[in-house]
Amino acid sequence: MSVKSDRWIEEMAEKYKMIEPFCQKQISRTVISYGLSAYGYDMRVAKEFRVVQSAAGMLLDPKNIDESLFKAYQGDSIIIPSNSYILARSVEYFRIPRNVITITQGKSTYARCGIIVNVTPFEPEWEGYVTMAIGNLAPLPVKIYANEGIAQVIFFESDEICRTSYADKQGKYQAQTDITTARVSGK
Repeated sequence: MSVKSDRWIEEMAEKYKMIEPFCQKQISRTVISYGLSAYGYDMRVAKEFRVVQSAAGMLLDPKNIDESLFKAYQGDSIIIPSNSYILARSVEYFRIPRNVITITQGKSTYARCGIIVNVTPFEPEWEGYVTMAIGNLAPLPVKIYANEGIAQVIFFESDEICRTSYADKQGKYQAQTDITTARVSGK
């Protein structure tokens, strides 16, 4: 298994539409960088967000999410209060090949402001817009900019094809087009 280079990422984006829209160079002037880098792709955060509304006596239960706790918000930026988080989605739509898995890490610019971006691996043959949790660990509110870089996706190609892909098992987050809250299979 090896990490994949900019050449491979560009080829997969062009031939197989692995990333759409695809930015074949890193854009960094006056923005938090996004686009192709040496060994990864810096995805952007879209201008659609889901903000958690606190309510007395309410609980976030991953097995039974109350959708009314999440308020939709759209804008060119959003401010995350201290010790809080939001859900967001990527600008880019990803289609992962059967012999590839990814790991995603938040951008250092945001990390230095106390922002943690949580994205689980993109499994083989998963596709969709990425839903991400963006948490603010800082003692101050932090501003997040839409249509700018939020996290870097690193691609790993296996030396053998997996037995069962995400598509094969009909994963619960397959082909998501909106910000998707927690789901439990069978519900």
